Amino acid sequence: MGITTAWAAIIAFGLFVYVALDGFDLGIGLIFPVFPDEEERNMMMHSVAPVWDGNETWLVLGGAALYAAFPVAYGVALSALYLPIVMMLVCLIFRGVSFEIRGKAKRTKQLWDLSFIAGSAGAAFFQGVILGAYLQGIPVTNASFSGDSFFWLQPFNVLTGLGLMATYSLLGACWLIMKTEGDLQRRLYRLVAPLTVVLLVFIIGVSIWTPMISVQIMQRWFQSGLFSRLIVVPFLVAIVAIGMFIAIRRRLEKTAFVLTLLLVLLGYIGLLVSVWPYAIPFTITLADAAAPRSSQVFTLVGAVVILPMILVYTTAGYWIFRKKVQQGAQYH
Repeated sequence: MGITTAWAAIIAFGLFVYVALDGFDLGIGLIFPVFPDEEERNMMMHSVAPVWDGNETWLVLGGAALYAAFPVAYGVALSALYLPIVMMLVCLIFRGVSFEIRGKAKRTKQLWDLSFIAGSAGAAFFQGVILGAYLQGIPVTNASFSGDSFFWLQPFNVLTGLGLMATYSLLGACWLIMKTEGDLQRRLYRLVAPLTVVLLVFIIGVSIWTPMISVQIMQRWFQSGLFSRLIVVPFLVAIVAIGMFIAIRRRLEKTAFVLTLLLVLLGYIGLLVSVWPYAIPFTITLADAAAPRSSQVFTLVGAVVILPMILVYTTAGYWIFRKKVQQGAQYH
């Protein structure tokens, strides 16, 4: 169980890093329509041009690790969520192509702007839908998916999809505050407060709705003694939200982004606590979904080598391109 837990921790860490990093560059696409000026859009895209493709490494890592360590969960999840996963990947492809072509396009630049916006919005939405469907529970019989192809198309999942879009939008705005200056930065500051309020509304809505969609989650939250330990989370969310408004008023560039990450982390911890120790809530545990111990040990050796390498080059990329984007900058 120790190796199984280690693999679960690796996957959980990788997914959180993906949400934190790719979340803000998807968020830039989501707030793109608010800034129609072409030069400002160039600056916004240039702020993530050196790192956006590296951010998606963490999504690949999470998927590969799930396949290697928990093949049963991988098979069930892929069968159940095939359609939203494919649609998410299509959106990421359109978004990636727009990154490469938009900077060189002349007459079709608006088309690639639209591709960037739609790809970012679609990828964020379907990631939220996948999260909601996973949290709501996947129909499983004899360790295989047994539901309808469109079981994921539920109101709660739409809510989580919209909620993740709000989360990414706030991350994107806070990232750009750190990377820009002048009039663009001032308007980004004005955008953060309403986005924070919208995100808080989604957090409240999802928190109220989540125990209503699952008897197991309801029991875990309120009948297992967990509630007394989780009660601190809403207070922490409130404190972080107040800190966001203070940071914006005092023009604390980095603080706003860090506080947004804390909001994401608090929600993520709530998710993990709600489903632990299940790989597929609430039918397949991590132990049931795990690969043979010999396979887990073998792949863990590879992970111990590869994970630090990914951390190093990710950190190096952000450090090298840590300065603000200058007006008139172009990405290539």
